[in-house]
Amino acid sequence: MNKIIKGDRVVVIAGKDKGKQGEVLCVLGEKVVVEGVNVAKRHQKPNQMRGIEGGIVLKNMPLAISNVALVNPATGKADRVGIKLVEGEGKVKRVRVFKSNGAEVPTPQRGK
Repeated sequence: MNKIIKGDRVVVIAGKDKGKQGEVLCVLGEKVVVEGVNVAKRHQKPNQMRGIEGGIVLKNMPLAISNVALVNPATGKADRVGIKLVEGEGKVKRVRVFKSNGAEVPTPQRGK
């Protein structure tokens, strides 16, 4: 189970965008793409087949997963995440919890 997943609210704890918050758009192995963080300008060639216009576009670039931390909604600050085993209905389930207060991490809604 990954400690940071798509849809989580994170804060950047290191790098040029330190302190910025955003939502995780995708997880690429050991890197994450966060909305509005690590934005770069890219030159886009026009492609009529795909309906893409040319010009300079802003693109969210990936950053290392170690440079982001989950935002604890109770405190509004960055927090570390741990994994806890919870028994229920005869099965053992893995649940993400905040290290500071032991509260369960809310799972992001699917199907946005």
